[in-house]
Amino acid sequence: MLPEGNELPLSTYQAKKLMCPMGLEIQRIHACPNDYMLYRNEDKDLHQCKVCGTSRYKRGKPTDNVDSDVSENGPPAKLLWYLPIIPRLKRLFANEKDAKLLRWHAEDRKNDGKMQLVADSLQWKNFDKDFEEFGDEIRNIRFGLSSDGINPFGDLSSHHNTWHVLLCIYNLPPWLCMKRKYIMMSLLIQGPKQPRNDIDVYLQPLVDEMMEIWSTGIHVYDSYKKEYFQLWAMLFCTINDFPAYGNLSGYSTKGKKACPICEKNTHSIWLTNCKKPAFMGHRRELAENYPYRKKADLFDGTIEDRKLPAPLDGETTLSKVANIKVVLGKKGFGPPKGLLLNIPGKTKDGIKVRRDMELMNIRPELQPKDIDGRSTKFLPPACYTMSKVEKTKFCQCLHGIKVPSRYSANIRKLVSMKDLKLLGMKSHDCHVIDPDVLDEYQRDIILTLCELEMYFPPSFFDVMVHLVSHIVGEIKACGPVFLRIPQSHHEGRLAGQGTLGRKTGYSNVADYQEAHFNVLQHTTSIDPFIQEHMAFLRQQNPKKSAKWLANQHKITFSEWLKDKVRRTLPNIDKTIEALGFAPKHVF
Repeated sequence: MLPEGNELPLSTYQAKKLMCPMGLEIQRIHACPNDYMLYRNEDKDLHQCKVCGTSRYKRGKPTDNVDSDVSENGPPAKLLWYLPIIPRLKRLFANEKDAKLLRWHAEDRKNDGKMQLVADSLQWKNFDKDFEEFGDEIRNIRFGLSSDGINPFGDLSSHHNTWHVLLCIYNLPPWLCMKRKYIMMSLLIQGPKQPRNDIDVYLQPLVDEMMEIWSTGIHVYDSYKKEYFQLWAMLFCTINDFPAYGNLSGYSTKGKKACPICEKNTHSIWLTNCKKPAFMGHRRELAENYPYRKKADLFDGTIEDRKLPAPLDGETTLSKVANIKVVLGKKGFGPPKGLLLNIPGKTKDGIKVRRDMELMNIRPELQPKDIDGRSTKFLPPACYTMSKVEKTKFCQCLHGIKVPSRYSANIRKLVSMKDLKLLGMKSHDCHVIDPDVLDEYQRDIILTLCELEMYFPPSFFDVMVHLVSHIVGEIKACGPVFLRIPQSHHEGRLAGQGTLGRKTGYSNVADYQEAHFNVLQHTTSIDPFIQEHMAFLRQQNPKKSAKWLANQHKITFSEWLKDKVRRTLPNIDKTIEALGFAPKHVF
């Protein structure tokens, strides 16, 4: 295809080979196919696993695949790709622009009392207080570790699962923390099965390197300050879903004590027919004299007189796990089971949970009824069962919500009007938090959970619903968890007056009146007057259509409101003038 004499590589492999010395080191480490050990350090020359005796190589002839780390014994049975992080940290500080960005959290972030990133969190401040030498050097790195499985082949029916471990840097501005350029992939664990709790085996190279950076530090050149310094780093938090949380922490996220915050104080009820625990009992977080505590028949059939136990502190938790010995190796597992809006395959309101309500002696109006001449049971509709019209209104409400810039993700994208369902709104979709209202949020959350218990079936309350009761505590400790969006294009443009490319334009009277009307329509205090004006129009024009009334309301509402205000407050014009305004501008 190319003219003779060109020096371009003839294949992708040759191009990679040419570029390899210019890139970063990638370590290919053989692993036991049963996840018992890695062939590294003193074990790198072994030919079989020390624990299970399985060969480290696949059976059959050697392959020509250059990426499989083939030896004379054939390709490895399982591989771990490890990308060291120390060389990449040095390269970041070798770039003057990146070296300056790594100081952003201390020098350039806005300190307005709101919680907008992890540097505003209590854990960040407490760590700087406990480790003053670490906190005094603003260039020291705080990592967030994210781990999850992916299907690299894009086939949803495939059971192949490749597991990755990523590191993000919280020193950076929040709009860069989650950019691909600054995310460090440290581990890629070959499938086809996920490592689950055995991920400890594969984390060993990363743990060793992190311990080196924490204990001795690394000598790094800062191209922004034009100086060498000793860099330390620490792991600030992990980012993962609840099953992966169990894999990384070792805590069992299944069963009746599945909540890692409540631990042994987790309140759960065993549902005999559903054969699963239900995590209710949120009334214990209410005030002792709250009336919900006495209403047994509306909840789980019991009167709640317990108090909320104090949460465990870090030292107590560490003492509980310090001497635990984990036995590694593959174990079988089943698929997870998943409700709301009656989404097919997601509902948790069926015959089994209705029978459980019967056993618990609650909600008699929802218990299964016999049908004459039939073996099947009739399930009375619940108050939360929504018709298609109600679902549409509910989704339209969420679809039309607007919030100030930077305060949350675009909720509109999380609502499917076609399927009439929500697409997974997460806690990280909220970006700015006022610390002064967190305690109020906590009270609202508990009250909401208690009210849900009054109406929704017990099977709805799995551990994921219960974990909402702990989200405020986690936000207080670690700050907001969004860090998944680019910088808002409105950033820096919400205050003052711009001049670049400014054009002067003039609106006609109709545009001005329409804008004025729209502002009034979206003002909460004006809503009673809107209803009064519409009632007035209907009374004066009983035979007119709804479309005519709406158009007439739009045309006449502003003048009608002015006259009403002046009739109610005859001296309003003088009051406005005394304040230094012109009445025509105010109205």
